[in-house]
Amino acid sequence: MTQERTRILIVGGGYVGMYTALRLQKRLRRELREKKVEVVVVDPRSYMTYQPFLPEAAAGSVEPRHVVVPLRRVLRRCVILTGRVDSVDHGRRVARIQPVRGDAYDLSYDVVVIAPGSIARTLPIPGLAELGIGFKQVEEAIALRNQVLEMLDIATSITDHAARRALLSFVFVGGGYAGIEALAELEDMAAYAMRYYPELSQGDLRWVLVEATGRILPEVGEDMGRYTVEELRKRGIEVRLETRLESCVGGHIVLSDGEEFDAETLVWTAGVKPNPMLARTDLPLDEKGRVKCRPDLRIDGVEGAWAAGDAAAVPDVTGPPGATTGPSAQHAVRQGKVLGDNIARLLRGGTTSAYIHKYVGSVASLGLHKGVAQVYGVKLRGFPAWFMHRSYHVSRVPTFNRKARIILDWTLALFFRRDIVSLGSLQRPRQEFTEATR
Repeated sequence: MTQERTRILIVGGGYVGMYTALRLQKRLRRELREKKVEVVVVDPRSYMTYQPFLPEAAAGSVEPRHVVVPLRRVLRRCVILTGRVDSVDHGRRVARIQPVRGDAYDLSYDVVVIAPGSIARTLPIPGLAELGIGFKQVEEAIALRNQVLEMLDIATSITDHAARRALLSFVFVGGGYAGIEALAELEDMAAYAMRYYPELSQGDLRWVLVEATGRILPEVGEDMGRYTVEELRKRGIEVRLETRLESCVGGHIVLSDGEEFDAETLVWTAGVKPNPMLARTDLPLDEKGRVKCRPDLRIDGVEGAWAAGDAAAVPDVTGPPGATTGPSAQHAVRQGKVLGDNIARLLRGGTTSAYIHKYVGSVASLGLHKGVAQVYGVKLRGFPAWFMHRSYHVSRVPTFNRKARIILDWTLALFFRRDIVSLGSLQRPRQEFTEATR
């Protein structure tokens, strides 16, 4: 790089990446306009996904396009590269960029922000790669909604009892937020949709939650976790605690408690792990594969490198010695803002500040008008918790545009019935044309 311009490379366009870039746009407006600073954001997707609303997008309560924020629209003073960073050689200040198409190339930088996020933590379970689907991206939420409704459509036209049972069996592995909210919202949607399927009964549907530990939703406390289990079971959902998925080859589900049955839908939400690209850097990592950080979000022992979010081990200065902040949107959004401020201050010769935020609690939706919450020690359940969930998250969705659209979605839902159309054929757009050409 020439000395006339400082290039800041942001690896990842999620919570941390987007909010860091937004902060830099605000704090370095003059430098960006005079081209003394260049901010480059690299991500395989051209949008940021607000994951807490994915369950509502899957259930049709929110339009899927409204839970994503186009990076090019909000980061107009930044350079957006659609691709992924394969490796980082910070010693040479060079990152290896792999675009969606074409050959990989090297990109030099002066300052780097490591925020690639996390990926699903999977296990070597037979059949999982072929049958399972995750729940981290908007395309997965859309696919799951289509899958559930399409299974209902298909089940009405077959007479084979075993085949129908497999079509209408839905298995969710993992009792964290993603799994519980996705399961609860989709079950709620399917229960509503059954009024339009007189050929089927509510008892034909089978929903199974598989959790390896003895509790679910540990973030909301043990008693709220027990309440959630009771509520799910009242709705006919099978909650199997201290149970593991052993195999799912060909849709044949085998559980560690000896239960075996067939299912055509398997959702894997059993935790996350840091992005594996971190192993292809020369940056210091902890035992979990996360980048080691200082309290001000600089990478420990390295100059010109910063990190935050799921991929970073950020010291929790409000907790006990050695504690790190958890992988949540609550931390990631705030860290992105602090990180952007610190980089701007340092470039202007100022000093940095530590990231300080005490975890305030958690909220979770369990379907329409149902939820659990524990915030500042206050425990809520039912409608108040559900209302708090919606209020909190709509306040955190980036941009006024997305806030307004989501609120409009909810308002329209007060006056119109749920949309239960399956658009599964969207995932196979060339099928009909291909068959016509044979």
